Amino acid sequence: MDKFFKLKEHGTNVSTEVLAGFTTFFAMAYIIFVNPQMLQQTGMPSGAVFLATIIASIVGTLVMGLFANVPYAQAPGMGLNAFFTFTVVFGLGFSWKQALGMVFLCGIINIIITVTKIRKLIIKAIPNSLQSAIGGGIGIFIAYIGIKNAGLLSFTSDPGTYLALDSGTIVASSSAVPALVEFNNRSVILALIGIFILFLLLILKVKGAIFIGIVLTTIVAIPMDLVDLSTLSTTSGLSTSFEELGQVFGVALGKEGLLSLFTDVSKIPLVLMTVFAFSLSDTFDTLGTFIGTGKRTGIFDAADEKALQEGTGFKSKMDKALFADSIATSIGAIFGTSNTTTYVESAAGIGAGGRTGLTAVVTALLFAASIFLQPFVSIVPAQATAPALIAVGIMMLASFKEVNWTDLDEAIPAFFAAIFMAFCYSISYGIAAGFIFYCIIKICRGKAKEVHPILWVATALFIANFVILAII
Repeated sequence: MDKFFKLKEHGTNVSTEVLAGFTTFFAMAYIIFVNPQMLQQTGMPSGAVFLATIIASIVGTLVMGLFANVPYAQAPGMGLNAFFTFTVVFGLGFSWKQALGMVFLCGIINIIITVTKIRKLIIKAIPNSLQSAIGGGIGIFIAYIGIKNAGLLSFTSDPGTYLALDSGTIVASSSAVPALVEFNNRSVILALIGIFILFLLLILKVKGAIFIGIVLTTIVAIPMDLVDLSTLSTTSGLSTSFEELGQVFGVALGKEGLLSLFTDVSKIPLVLMTVFAFSLSDTFDTLGTFIGTGKRTGIFDAADEKALQEGTGFKSKMDKALFADSIATSIGAIFGTSNTTTYVESAAGIGAGGRTGLTAVVTALLFAASIFLQPFVSIVPAQATAPALIAVGIMMLASFKEVNWTDLDEAIPAFFAAIFMAFCYSISYGIAAGFIFYCIIKICRGKAKEVHPILWVATALFIANFVILAII
């Protein structure tokens, strides 16, 4: 084991790596509760998403540990699952089966750009300020979803300013005004208790705070009569989940999934833009985690980062780690979940001393054991997971520190990228707004030549997509 993972070379040992693996797992185990709740809103069976979440996490984390030999864990990403649900399915009108097809395609594309120089071109094409704004914007988006799921907001729209669709959905105009709800019902009070519990744990730096917070809030919900414990005895548990998984497995590649994406010629630009947004968010989410934690701890050195930008194939540990991320995304889509990405919570395990792939292997084994938690997943109320969304969103806001807000050339594109993500409920619209304003500013400054051709092409496609949506 020492020889395979090169433990002595990395200044670590088996016990330290095992402890780090446990630390990483409990720091990110909340995803097995949150992801099914997020994706089931699209019509996907919760049990299938639960198993797909775990399977994708196991596969991605094992490849990360055994192939790349780095202490990073993977799971379906926060932000990416929100994009899947609220933008692709609810906003753009695609079915969850088509959305899974896009995720699979995103994984394949990421594999291709990882083993070619395309990756280098994309990384260099997008300025650092926009990359940081995208990460921070996703944080605002996730936190906003958490606040809404907690039931803390109400919206008022004047008569005559909204449209009632045949489906029963109400589409309000910009006259809709948000407000804080009155704290006079049990659900809202539970959400507030959950927020207090979680942030107290985070402030006290309790390991696995998010996971523990979800569990404690669920326990508090029992005497408040907000949890139906009878479902624990009536549910058929894993057998039902595996039956549901059979309904979802492979759908991403079927005639209602990937094969249906290109049958309507008018929607092809929209499909391409959505896949591009998936890929871009996934890529920079992972790169940000690697660069932000790996350089500081020595897991990735300057040579790794240089090889990432200039080399092809698998010249560095970072190349191998990106490959693991891409493989897990495609496999996860086949089983039935949104993009798998490298979790920033891996930093918890790294902080506990994890330095090699053995940490990742231990984390993967714990994900496998978590399959037996399935009966408890169904009783977790939304008010217990909403604080987790808010907390993760806050953590992602750290990306904003890389933006020079006193320089309007940087601040304007960054602002629109971040704000459009949250308030338009769309990561892709945020990326589009950032790209468009960046190009406009460069043109006004007479610096159009500084804009990378890839950025010009992406911006043109985004604009074409908006035109097509307006026409149809």
